[in-house]
Amino acid sequence: MSPDAASPPHGRTPFIIGLGVAQLCSWGSLYYSFPQIAQAMGEDLGWSKAELYGAATLGLALAGLAAYPVGAAIDRGHGRAIMAGASLLAGLLLALWSQVESHGLFYVAVAGIGAVQAATLYEPAFAVVARRAGALNARPGITALTLWGGFSSTVFIPLIQVLLQGFGWRGTLLALAAINIGLCATMNFLAAGGGRERPPARPTPAGTPRSVIGGVIRRPVFWALAVAFTAYAAMFSGFTFHMYPLLVERGFDTAAVVSAIAVIGPAQVAGRILVTLLAPRAPVRVVGSVIVAVFPLAFLALELIPPDFAYVALFALAYGSVNGIITIVRGLVVPELLTRRAYGAVNGALSVPATFSRALAPAGMAMLWTATGSYDAVLFAVIALAALLAAGFWCAAALARPLEDED
Repeated sequence: MSPDAASPPHGRTPFIIGLGVAQLCSWGSLYYSFPQIAQAMGEDLGWSKAELYGAATLGLALAGLAAYPVGAAIDRGHGRAIMAGASLLAGLLLALWSQVESHGLFYVAVAGIGAVQAATLYEPAFAVVARRAGALNARPGITALTLWGGFSSTVFIPLIQVLLQGFGWRGTLLALAAINIGLCATMNFLAAGGGRERPPARPTPAGTPRSVIGGVIRRPVFWALAVAFTAYAAMFSGFTFHMYPLLVERGFDTAAVVSAIAVIGPAQVAGRILVTLLAPRAPVRVVGSVIVAVFPLAFLALELIPPDFAYVALFALAYGSVNGIITIVRGLVVPELLTRRAYGAVNGALSVPATFSRALAPAGMAMLWTATGSYDAVLFAVIALAALLAAGFWCAAALARPLEDED
């Protein structure tokens, strides 16, 4: 049976539950864990933030290079090997990190962990869902996966704090290694293979990932989306990294800032649930065009609001919920606005510039703060990126043509 003919997987199927558990644990152990572990490691070894975060930046850059070949391999039917193998490798690299004493070994381990994120987080999981159910039927499964991933920071940040207090940063890394090897690799192996997924096919020349990519990148809508999601990745990464000191500098007390940041994770999940309930079949161009308009307005409000917890909590609620929805939009733009063929390869190609911008934005905004001595310039840069996101997505929505010819 063709993947496009398969029934859409919903959030209660073993397929989605397995991938969802792996997403929750992969995001929590590979992405959200780094700041806490790096802080403890730096205090223990006396390493600077620049030394520590340089390895993470290198890892994200490597993830950008890996995004397209990973997506293309999943299109060829290798989702199980890619995702299960990457989780296994991530566990081994976390174990290696727990033993480091030198900068060289640290950079090998952490850069490798960054690189395998291209094969373990949302993009490869979305591609597996699209291959299993067909691009047009992937929406329920992609939405369900974002709900699982949305709880990762809520679960893992306190868990990692408990582990750090009880076992130190080395013991914490060994525990995270065990989670990736014992749980993530197992769930990805069981969920990402089998079922109705076709074995690797022999595509016609017109249907190969390379030929599909060649046709897609000639369309203006691809570049409008690339601009939009590159701006989004830079905005989200840069602001997330600098949110705490930015809000403190603007006069909010630390307790209010911490409380507001805690709102973001649940708000992301709430936003995803809300759009699922209120607009389950709304075209992604409509949802995206409305949602991205909130970002520049929210950041502009942050520039103007007084330093009171109620205001910053409202900002965090809006920011988190919109971020949650944009993750769903990001997973659906390929089949709805670009092409229903070679989802993994096209999604990977779209991810390349965004991954690089996510890697570089925190350092760029730090340099901007150093040059100006204030977060005002950083906030205006974030507002500009948010406006660029909105403009890029609106252009993409206007330029996109119907895809009936691919039915």
